[in-house]
Amino acid sequence: MKAISVRQPWAWAIIYALKNIENRGWPIHYRGDILIHAAKTCTKKEYFEAKEFCQSMGVVIPELISLRRGQVIGIVTCHNSRLQVFTSCIWLGDGWAIPLASGESARNYADSLHWATGDF
Repeated sequence: MKAISVRQPWAWAIIYALKNIENRGWPIHYRGDILIHAAKTCTKKEYFEAKEFCQSMGVVIPELISLRRGQVIGIVTCHNSRLQVFTSCIWLGDGWAIPLASGESARNYADSLHWATGDF
């Protein structure tokens, strides 16, 4: 199964706050289930910028210390990426937009397969 690394708190937002677009500087030619890996690195500046952005939309994210990092935190369905020029989607940045759907926490997914979750 494929995985994509995403910095926190964006990884959390994909799984728990209905963030349905991941932005990349390159296309991903893949469709299907993809694991969301929460990257180990996240600066306080990055966290507070993301927190402010999310709060402006009414999304309250957990404190940085409580966000899981360096592990798979969930699974989503990935649709083909596409280059976006403009859109009304609140999550859209520059470059390639990867539409995501059906976020599920890794613990729920692992439990359904009788897997263990944890650090990698």
